[in-house]
Parts: sequence; C-alpha cells; structure tokens
Amino acid sequence: MSSRSTPLRLFAALFCLVLVSGCAAPLSERWQGYPLGASPDNVTDQAIASPTEQKDPIPDCSQVKCVALTFDDGPGTYTESLLSILDRYNAKVTFFLIGKSVIKFPHIAKEELTEGHEIGNHTWSHQSLSQVSTSRAETELQKADAAIKEATGENPTLIRPPYGEIPESLKESLKTPMALWSVDTMDWKTRNTKKTIKAAESITPGSIVLMHDIHKSTVDAMPKILADLAAQGYHFVTVSQLIGDPTSGVAYGTGQHPDSQQKLQ
Repeated sequence: MSSRSTPLRLFAALFCLVLVSGCAAPLSERWQGYPLGASPDNVTDQAIASPTEQKDPIPDCSQVKCVALTFDDGPGTYTESLLSILDRYNAKVTFFLIGKSVIKFPHIAKEELTEGHEIGNHTWSHQSLSQVSTSRAETELQKADAAIKEATGENPTLIRPPYGEIPESLKESLKTPMALWSVDTMDWKTRNTKKTIKAAESITPGSIVLMHDIHKSTVDAMPKILADLAAQGYHFVTVSQLIGDPTSGVAYGTGQHPDSQQKLQ
C-alpha cells in the first residue's frame, strides 16, 4: 500500500508547487488581458490601450489617396455631433465659418481648432462678394477674421467666398489662399441624407468636397461617407494639407493626388 501511495503523494506535491508558482495571479490579470490590479469592473479604455498608440502622421497626398472634406456656414447646432463623428474616424477637415455664427458659438469654433481641424473664413454674413463694393467685401472678410481670431486665438488660413464668387481685383489683392471645390454634394439643396451619401460617391483622390454642417441630414450622412471612403483607402486631410503649400491669391478647386506630382489649381 505504501509503495503505491508514495508516487501519488509525490505527484500531488509537484502539482501543488506548479499551482502556486504559475497560477498565483488571478485569471483576470493573467489571461483576460486586464492590467495588474485592474478588474473587468474597473478597467478603463485608457488602461487597456497601447501606450505607444499615436495619431497617424500627415500623409503625402501626392503618393496616397487623400480627400479634403469641407463644411460651410457654421458653427451650428449640429457641429459638435459632427466633431464626435470625425474623431471616431481620426478625420481632419476644414470648416469655413460665418463670422456671425462664430459670435453665437465661439466655444465650438475653438473646439474645431483644438481638435486639429482647419479654420477658414466664409465672410461675416454670407454676402456674395461679387454683388457688393470692394470696400464692403473687404469688411465682410475682415469682420469674420476678427471674430475667428477672438474665438480661437488664431487667424483663419483660407478663404472660401460664398457661392464661389469673388471679383478678380479682390482675389489678386488677398493675402490668404482661397479654396473652392470639385465635388458639390448639393446637401444644401436636397437636405436628404441618402442623396448626400450618393453624391459623395463621385469623390476621387484630390477632391475638395463641399458640405454644410448646419444641416442635420448632412451630419447624419457622415458615418456612412467616412466608412465608405476609409474602406477605399482614403486619408482625410485639411484643404491646406491636400494642396501642400497653398499660395495667396489662388483659388484652389482640387489638390494633390497620386497621379500628379504637382499642385493643382
């Protein structure tokens, strides 16, 4: 009896030794991926995120597929929802702001800049610059500049004239580059989420896309648009990043793309 039980006692002792040395840590720490000292009840997203995780660098749009999504006429009541959507896709865009709206929502204008988006001047009151005197047109731009600087602490880097209209004489005198567009989603006209998504299918590398964050239908379309473009390998960049080095007095409708090594106008 004792000769049979001795190996069993030795095996049991060895098993306990392995159990103590290898299994001392709770399962939640060793095998379920939670950090030491954390549990499924108190672990946070930050705790399980990679400590080396960083934002993507600015892509070279002459080598990879880029698109510049732009939003006019804000800030508005839907802009903060849009910012949350953009953040989920790590998408940077350009906002062309109305001075009067910046006065109403200065904190949103500041948030746009803080989150890495580009800010452009879309005049003080959305007045067509071709339908007023040169002095009035200059005032429209100057008042919007001042409102944006007051709200964000920075000057706008681009101008987008309402309706894409600007007198040639004023265009040549400006010290800030201008951005037009190559894809108009017509969201301002249709106010329809499905039609806005459909219009975005015409985007190609180097496109500057016109949209408006003052319309809920447009903001509702953004998750689908972003997901579709991301699946096609697009990088979401600002207008200035897409162009590369915008020049004052030039109105850009498109930007760099892999088939062209030069900046497009």
